[in-house]
Amino acid sequence: MKQVRKIYDKAFKEKAVQLSYERTNISELARELGVSAPQLYKWRKEFEEFGEGSFPGRGNLKLSPEQEKIHELEKRLKDAELERDILKKAIGIFSKSDR
Repeated sequence: MKQVRKIYDKAFKEKAVQLSYERTNISELARELGVSAPQLYKWRKEFEEFGEGSFPGRGNLKLSPEQEKIHELEKRLKDAELERDILKKAIGIFSKSDR
């Protein structure tokens, strides 16, 4: 039988993380919330690393501001290289027709 994975929304995860910092027994809190203790620790670690950018939803990347900047710059570089390659080909075509 296939297990169904339960999906928790962002608000639930943030509240669980907040409660985990207020409580001393994480395992007990996890049982009360209906999640596993390792899952709760994973959410805490993610929240510490990404802060408000944590838990973005399905398929979205969690990027720090530096990572977002790098991603944007890489995209711009790729576009510029593509434009350069197109211009090189155009120069080659036009220089042949001048002869």
